[in-house]
Amino acid sequence: MYSIIAAPPQEPPPPETCSQGHRSTLILPTSEGGSICLLCLSNLLSNPKSPTVHVSYALSQLSQALTQPQFIHSLLTFHPHFLIPPLVSVLSNFDDEPIAKQTVDLIQTLSDGSSSNCNGNQEVHNEFVARVSDCLSSGSLAWSRRQMYMLHCFGVLLDNQDCNLYTSIKNKDALIFNLVTGLQLSNDEIQGEIMFVLYRSSLLHYTYMDDSGTDLLLAYCPKLLHISLDILMKTQSDDVRLNCVAFLTVLAQRGLFQSACSNNSFEADNFMQTTEDVIDGPPLEILFAEAVKGPLLSSDIQVQIATLDLVFKYLSLEEVSGKERQAFIEENVADYIFEILRLSGSKDSIVNSAVRVLDLLSNDEQTFRQRLAIGFSTLVPILRYVAEIPFQPVQCHLLKIILNCVTNCPGVVSTSSGEELSSILSGMFKKHIDGDIGILPETFTLSCSIFVAIMKCTSSRGNPSLAASIEDASRSAISTCLSNNHFSTDQILHCLYLLKEAYTYDQESNFPVSSKVGLRFCVVDILKSKILPWFVTTIHDMEEEDVALGVIETFHSVLHGSIVEGKNFAESLCSSSCFSSLFGCLGLFPTEKMKWRVYTIFSSIIDVLLGSDSGQPIRDSTFRLPSDPTDLLFLLGQKSSHNPELSDCQSAVLLILYASSLYTDRIADDKLVLSSLEQFILLNSNNLLCGASASVTVEILVNLYGFYRGSAKMSYQLPYSPEAERILFQLLAEKEWDSLSTKIHLTSLGWLFQQEKLCKSLADQILKFCRTNPLIANDVVLDHETSHKVDLRVLAELIASENNFGAMILVCLLGDLVENGCQEYDMISVIKACTKIIEIAPAASDHFCMHGIDIVLQNIYNYSTYSFPELFMASSQLALVILKSARSESMSTNEAWTGITMKLMDYLIPTVDSDGWTEEVLTIIGILSLILHHSTNEALVEASKIIVLNVPLVSTINTAIFEACTKGHALFDHDEGTRTGEVLIFLLLLLFFSMRSLLTILPGIIDFQTLLNEGNEMQPLSYISIRCHDLCKLMHFGSAPVKLIASFCLVQLFTGISESTSTEPVDFKFRPGYLLSISSVLEGLIFFGDVRVALNCSRCLSTLMTWKQLKIESMDVWCRLIVEELVMSLSTPSVTSKSFMIHHKPAANIASALLKLGKAPSWMNRVFDDSSICSIIHNMSTSNLSTELVALFRELLVSGHLNSAHISDLNRVFQACRRYIYADEIQDSSIEDQTAVNVDFVGKARAFLVGLVPDIWRAQSRKKEILEEIELFTKCLMEED
Repeated sequence: MYSIIAAPPQEPPPPETCSQGHRSTLILPTSEGGSICLLCLSNLLSNPKSPTVHVSYALSQLSQALTQPQFIHSLLTFHPHFLIPPLVSVLSNFDDEPIAKQTVDLIQTLSDGSSSNCNGNQEVHNEFVARVSDCLSSGSLAWSRRQMYMLHCFGVLLDNQDCNLYTSIKNKDALIFNLVTGLQLSNDEIQGEIMFVLYRSSLLHYTYMDDSGTDLLLAYCPKLLHISLDILMKTQSDDVRLNCVAFLTVLAQRGLFQSACSNNSFEADNFMQTTEDVIDGPPLEILFAEAVKGPLLSSDIQVQIATLDLVFKYLSLEEVSGKERQAFIEENVADYIFEILRLSGSKDSIVNSAVRVLDLLSNDEQTFRQRLAIGFSTLVPILRYVAEIPFQPVQCHLLKIILNCVTNCPGVVSTSSGEELSSILSGMFKKHIDGDIGILPETFTLSCSIFVAIMKCTSSRGNPSLAASIEDASRSAISTCLSNNHFSTDQILHCLYLLKEAYTYDQESNFPVSSKVGLRFCVVDILKSKILPWFVTTIHDMEEEDVALGVIETFHSVLHGSIVEGKNFAESLCSSSCFSSLFGCLGLFPTEKMKWRVYTIFSSIIDVLLGSDSGQPIRDSTFRLPSDPTDLLFLLGQKSSHNPELSDCQSAVLLILYASSLYTDRIADDKLVLSSLEQFILLNSNNLLCGASASVTVEILVNLYGFYRGSAKMSYQLPYSPEAERILFQLLAEKEWDSLSTKIHLTSLGWLFQQEKLCKSLADQILKFCRTNPLIANDVVLDHETSHKVDLRVLAELIASENNFGAMILVCLLGDLVENGCQEYDMISVIKACTKIIEIAPAASDHFCMHGIDIVLQNIYNYSTYSFPELFMASSQLALVILKSARSESMSTNEAWTGITMKLMDYLIPTVDSDGWTEEVLTIIGILSLILHHSTNEALVEASKIIVLNVPLVSTINTAIFEACTKGHALFDHDEGTRTGEVLIFLLLLLFFSMRSLLTILPGIIDFQTLLNEGNEMQPLSYISIRCHDLCKLMHFGSAPVKLIASFCLVQLFTGISESTSTEPVDFKFRPGYLLSISSVLEGLIFFGDVRVALNCSRCLSTLMTWKQLKIESMDVWCRLIVEELVMSLSTPSVTSKSFMIHHKPAANIASALLKLGKAPSWMNRVFDDSSICSIIHNMSTSNLSTELVALFRELLVSGHLNSAHISDLNRVFQACRRYIYADEIQDSSIEDQTAVNVDFVGKARAFLVGLVPDIWRAQSRKKEILEEIELFTKCLMEED
């Protein structure tokens, strides 16, 4: 019955018989229409006498038919084993290589076909293996070429690792026996085929051999190994080498190399002589080393890699000892591998294999050292390639080899190779700095170790490029390490080790003093900015004691480095609460090692902060001190009179508390610490009073007690012991102590200066401070936040604050020195200290005044006016800074300042007559100016009257002004850099303040007509003042600073005239042309470079326009030029910048003044036409709007020049300006003082006075001025409506 399935394509039916009459079942049709009789084919192939031509033709026809699916399907289905014997017999019957090749191909095709056909049936393949192995085992073919064909066929059949193939080999012993015998032939081709067969069969053997099976190769091991290695050494064929290496690799994996060393017997007696000949040769490891040299130098990279893998597997065996490794090294195998690496072109596969072998050889350090030194230059380029690949397999191995070389052979590291290595390693760290790719912990630690080893090489000394790479690597390593939450202990320890050695590397012995490498600063910066914050934040979660110890040790190494860096780092440690953090370490790891390390770094910190060996008490008591801060405080509460060890421990505890308190690092509760300190004072008072304790202990005790008492007062009240306080005050009264010369917390210092009972002691300390403190002379002020030393800034801030006796102590001290007639040097030192204190903290001057500094100054002037010039000058400087800084309300109403003024006047006039205008005289002029300035606030009125009415002084000033005016154009060369110019500026300043003072203290005394007169018949002035025409001359001919002060004086004069005429009209008389000459001078300065001068001239000119005596027509041309220039500039968008608008304020004032006139010039209407006003408004913005410009628009509104569109646009601009000001985004753009400030005291005084003059006129900020002008504009607009 037929199955209903799709039938294969119909083939022509086979013939019933062949020509020989064989039955049809043995005849298979082909797709070409022919057929093949299997029996005829078998007979032809099996007959050794068959013509080779016929055999070859038949094989080719069969090969062609096997490509047809139907034919091979029929053959393997119905006659699978029919052709196996004849095909095998072809290999043994015919010595013909083409026929053998055809046959092997057919056998492979049938074997592969059987594996893929019939659900994986491999019987054909197995039978081929069985028949071919039987032929080889029988040895019937001897070692003819037919045997080689059979070997090749067997190798092809075995190229499929399958268990059934292994079981198909019947006589395995005989097969191995014959193969080993064949290896002794000198034919490369046969040896290659045998090696391949041995390789494939050994793989099958060891893969599928059961546990109870016999290792067939073990019995032949010594001989087989020696023969194989001998073949490998002698052959020049890469194919033979590859097969040989593959077979040896299998043997190495099975440990037969080691077995060969102990097994010297063979089962085959007829080969005993041969075996002995082989074994009598060189030792196996020597032969092995010699054998691999040839393959290592092969041009075939596959052979090289296989050979390297063979050596690696051999050296990796546990049985291989240092003797075998040493043999490989002594036979120069390492040199061959270095050469392979040099020529490898950094190919990944060969690099991996070579480096793995070198890593194993490097385990024998002593022997390998010399070879490694030779090949070191080859490894550096390889490292550059390996470092570019993340997680490269041999990265760690290569780094280990390089570290071995750099450590053991530092001489081979040249400057260039060291730089290249450091650059590569630094690049590795940088690549993984973000933690995205990561870096193996072992790679990280090895890289750090290599950096350290390079730094220790002689060739690395004085290499800035290397230092730069180390700096980059240090920063990257720390970032990599700290960014990884799962870092290993070794990583952080190696990183710290790198930082420590980098700090040591940047020494003067390695780098010249002149070089600025900066590596040490980098390390300190890393410790301060990275390690320290990390350590403080993670200390309580730290699990590894070694990490904490490593961090502390690294910190300690920096503390013992450079003095400056050590001090800065110690301050950073303390500022980061290192004391409490390190006590936290002791709590986590209460071991003796941690305790020793913590107290050692405490002592080093104190050495650095307080001076050499200050921390010795801590070092002496390290192992007697407890780990808990509370237990430390318990030690303070003990009596130590008869216990030296306890006394040393108490000194150590006080030092730790003192150092931590300086940086507000509280290691225990304030209440507990204060209680312990009081208990210490009460129990050990006798020792303290009798002087048994060192003075430093007393000072530390005082500073500590003051700190905790002051802290309690600032935050919350703590109970304290009055008895302990009494004992402490008694101790301080009887002993010499000096807290100002030690480091002290501001809280402690403040508490001391709040104790009235300590004023006498503190006065003595301040005197000592003033005597010895070089900062007074050098004008250098340190920052207490970092130094914790008492300096002038600290004292200044203390005195400027309230609730302390600082100012009183200084005033009383200075008064006592004057009263007791002490050495002038002491008085000068204290006076200079007071002067500097006021310069630092101007508010301190009010406190000095409240405690009577003026009386002390008066006594000093009485004491030193002529006898001690230096004391007089110092006192004058103090008086000037007091007047400069103190508020008028703080000035006393007694006669002290009057007496001071009289003394100064008595000194000034004779000195000018005899010595000219000296610095002392100019300083006095500054003092007089400031006294006059205070008189405008109703202070120092009597002293001011003495000044302004002093006739000799008036005469002296007038003479000096007259001489300056007579210089004419030459006066321009006399600026503040010349004595004449400086004197003239001081006199003009005195005149300015005198004119302001006269209007306040002596109203009505000024005769303005006299000041406006000119000519030789002028009557002399009886008070300090200056005539108008003299001011005009000085403004016209003088230098820029002279013009500035003279213009302010003229403004003050015109303001006084305006104020006097507003209450009582005065008809001034002028000669013809007098006012025109004044206006000409003022007009000429409208566009002066210093806008302050130009503004003052515009104000004066505006005032002058209101005088009826002046004919405006005479100014018409110049005024029109000014206004037209103003309108043109304001209408141009490109030039209406903020600075440009400032310089057009004077012209805006002139325009406003013209609009205010009863009858404005007719040309004003043409200048301020509609288009010009629109353009000006369009260019206005919140940043360039000025008070003068708003006032100008107000006058334009009043005079009817603005229409509704203009007003609408202006309102939008003004509204935006209001928002801008209220948002506090606008800055006061008032003109800054352009006067140069000299470094000397007189120059500073002149600069201050020059800056004070415009401040008087600028009574309020620019914001308020603009807002007020906008409000005035709005009011005018409402009135118009």
